[in-house]
Amino acid sequence: MCIYSALREADLTLDDVDAVAATSGPGLAGGLMVGLVTGKSLAFAANKPFVAVNHLEAHALTARLVDATPFPYLVLLVSGGHSQLLEARGVGDYTLLGTTLDDAVGEAFDKTAKLMGLGYPGGPHVEKWALKGDPKRFDLPRPMKGRPGSDFSFAGLKTALRQTITKLVPLTETDLADAAASFQAAAADAIEDRARNAMRAVRETSDADGPIPFVVAGGVASNKTLRARLEDLATAEGFILNAPPLPLCTDNAAMIAWAGIERLAIGSTDSLDIGPKPRWPLADLTA
Repeated sequence: MCIYSALREADLTLDDVDAVAATSGPGLAGGLMVGLVTGKSLAFAANKPFVAVNHLEAHALTARLVDATPFPYLVLLVSGGHSQLLEARGVGDYTLLGTTLDDAVGEAFDKTAKLMGLGYPGGPHVEKWALKGDPKRFDLPRPMKGRPGSDFSFAGLKTALRQTITKLVPLTETDLADAAASFQAAAADAIEDRARNAMRAVRETSDADGPIPFVVAGGVASNKTLRARLEDLATAEGFILNAPPLPLCTDNAAMIAWAGIERLAIGSTDSLDIGPKPRWPLADLTA
């Protein structure tokens, strides 16, 4: 029903579209199968090419939908399931610079919010409470900060917060606000440190004369505090921040459609026997 509503709103029919795109991975197999079966069925019925989209690539390419960001660029992908830094050289051409060794930052936000009784999804709730809190009240760790490379770790930060607030139960509103602000500040510090290392590694091998694009994508990219920190970092390191509008940061159909357009433009389509790929690293993509 949503598909046909979208077509009606656009005043199009299936005969008018050039191809059908659907997410093939990574993610939970059951959810992926629903989208894949629907997409492949539409492509078959309309005799249209089918494009199986990696939803991480869709996040990474959203900046090109919004601002026509040229390759190459640095990508920080931060979401509930992923924390990665990659160099994007072209559609299907990505080099992994760093990834999480345990929890993704979005997962850490969600679990922190659950622990504090703030609701789901956790990111917006933690951000809202952090606006009212003191980020210096609780001395939380900044995992991996100061170490070489660009890998992330957030399990220790999550554990430290749990231990901290357990001692304060029952929590007052001030406790909640200060804990949210302290957690958000620690996460932002860690991400900034990891991103700085990636920027310097990319800059060393780049022949660009001017600022290099720095794309921040994924649900956590909607956090305004993190955006401000990364914008300052980008300016200091000779990069220029490109963060999509907030509605395009979280998982959305527009980014899947755009990734399908990008792949179709280079002649990359898929057969209808393709299945879900619960594990599908960006570094394994091909153009």
